[in-house]
Amino acid sequence: MADTNPFLPVSTSDESFPTQRRHIKQQLLIIFGLLSVGLFAAFLLGSNGSDYLHENEDGSLDTSTSASGKPEILRPLTPAAAAGVSEKKNIRFAKLGAESVAFPWNNSMLSWQRTAFHFQPEKNWMNGPLFYKGWYHFFYQYNPNAAVWGDIVWGHAVSRDMIHWLHLPLAMVADQWYDENGVWTGSATILPDGKIVMLYTGSTKEAVQVQNLAYPADHNDPLLIKWVKYSGNPVLVPPPGIDDKDFRDPTTAWLTSEGKWRITIGSKINKTGIALVYDTTDFINYEKIDGLLHAVPNTGMWECVDFFPVSKTEGNGLDTSVNGPGVKHVVKASMDDDRHDYYAIGTYYEKNATWVPDHPEIDVGIGLRYDYGIYYAAKTFYDQNKSRRVLWGWIGESDSEAADVQKGWASVQSIPRTIAYDYKTGTHLLQWPVKEIESLRLNSNEFNQVTVLPGSVVPLEVGSATQLDIMAEFEVDKDALEKATGSNDTFSCQTSNGASEHGALGPFGLLVLADKRLREQTPVYFYIAKGSDGNLNTFFCNDITRSSVAYDVEKQIFGSSVPVLKDEKLSVRILVDHSIVESFAQGGRTVITSRVYPTEAIYGAAKLFLFNNATDVSVTASLKIWEMNSAFIRPFPTDEM
Repeated sequence: MADTNPFLPVSTSDESFPTQRRHIKQQLLIIFGLLSVGLFAAFLLGSNGSDYLHENEDGSLDTSTSASGKPEILRPLTPAAAAGVSEKKNIRFAKLGAESVAFPWNNSMLSWQRTAFHFQPEKNWMNGPLFYKGWYHFFYQYNPNAAVWGDIVWGHAVSRDMIHWLHLPLAMVADQWYDENGVWTGSATILPDGKIVMLYTGSTKEAVQVQNLAYPADHNDPLLIKWVKYSGNPVLVPPPGIDDKDFRDPTTAWLTSEGKWRITIGSKINKTGIALVYDTTDFINYEKIDGLLHAVPNTGMWECVDFFPVSKTEGNGLDTSVNGPGVKHVVKASMDDDRHDYYAIGTYYEKNATWVPDHPEIDVGIGLRYDYGIYYAAKTFYDQNKSRRVLWGWIGESDSEAADVQKGWASVQSIPRTIAYDYKTGTHLLQWPVKEIESLRLNSNEFNQVTVLPGSVVPLEVGSATQLDIMAEFEVDKDALEKATGSNDTFSCQTSNGASEHGALGPFGLLVLADKRLREQTPVYFYIAKGSDGNLNTFFCNDITRSSVAYDVEKQIFGSSVPVLKDEKLSVRILVDHSIVESFAQGGRTVITSRVYPTEAIYGAAKLFLFNNATDVSVTASLKIWEMNSAFIRPFPTDEM
């Protein structure tokens, strides 16, 4: 039986809402980030890769600097969206041109692309999380019928550790007039009595975006299998001045000092991205607050807005309602115009429900990003089980939709990341894979104080390099840094020649998912630029332009600058999981996620290398590399539900 007293005091309002307003997505709190993944099919994971290997005596990265002779293998030491964020807008792929011919993918190649320890639904298209009664819950946008956008409902999976997952029946389907065109992004709020309320965006039969209320049918059920939609939905419609299709993605609610619950919803006015604010006492009736939480001109529609506190003094996460001395607040928004997630740190003023960035020059939408690769519609939740804030985002595809249909799935969820205030810089957040991912580590290899000379490539013998957790540190010769000539030239990862650039002080780093002859390679690297004033600026980049010989995938160079403080070594952690590469520089100050689709550097043919394409400096690298096990992801046993 459904709980008849699901939230706070029941409203006596019988006001009816117009049927012509709204459409959206949904984000969920408990561990309800935003998950846009694809199909979890158990395809071939093991192969010696002999069909893909073509031995090459040339071990250099770039033919212009290659040296003859096969490189000596370094042995290890003893082990020690206009319609919502889930819609596949092939903006990047469109650059290839409509006349592009599909690459002849075979089943072996496509099977390899499926990840081993990133969450994906059992099949088709998908796009949140929450901790409740011992289980992490993940609710995600999902198309049960095809590997493309459409027919969006809520999938549901549970986990004890956010790594191994059990699929549950669909949580919500599009069966009401107010969500007939899709059950989109939402957020959950856990009330003081432990009960859960869920606000989500529905797209009405007229494609109007409205906010709806749902709650568990049985709060005593730790699996939260059945959900009830409030009979008076929708509870919010677009206010005057807001377009019917620009009102979506309610946040997790937080308590004000007056005991009211407050939420924010993303929208835009002309080209100004905005966050609307509403107060409620019962999650049924809402008061729109005059003014805006925040607005930034020329940023366009704000999707999946997130608002949360961070401690300036402690590494632990904070409940969403925490405020006061020693606390800063983060505003994050997903920009519909460029499909990236931007954030800024600032000060929240509860009385007038506004937020002001500490550094306006890096405001939301014009400054820092969560991730400089393919990563969108991210959502945090407070994990009260371990006193941490966890970030989860959607990793889309950069291949063709035809390839998605052929392989039967599309998109994956990132590895959950802890997120905290970087007190050393005061401007950045630090993102790091959750501790639980380390449970998948198998045997490790260590390489200490490896010298990588200018223009050289060093193979690292780690076996198959398809599933890895890599920790690496790099030291650059200080005398060479001092002697290097400064320049007024401006460097950018995106506009450079990528890993084949030959600068005085870079690039240098790792080649992941590379075949032996380096015909396919995915470099993750640093580049140091010295200005004419003698100051050093460090950039962290990921070049996927040579990640695949396939011609129907979009290949570009990702990256940004990364702060490197005095006496810090250059450091990076890289998670390689088949077609996903997640890279974290300087403890997670700058992060890059990429999708790659190699045709040869797969299975046993996938190798790992160090490289240095700098012209004036040698680099010393120390690494510890773990092979990674696969996560256990399967349907929940029906006899245990």
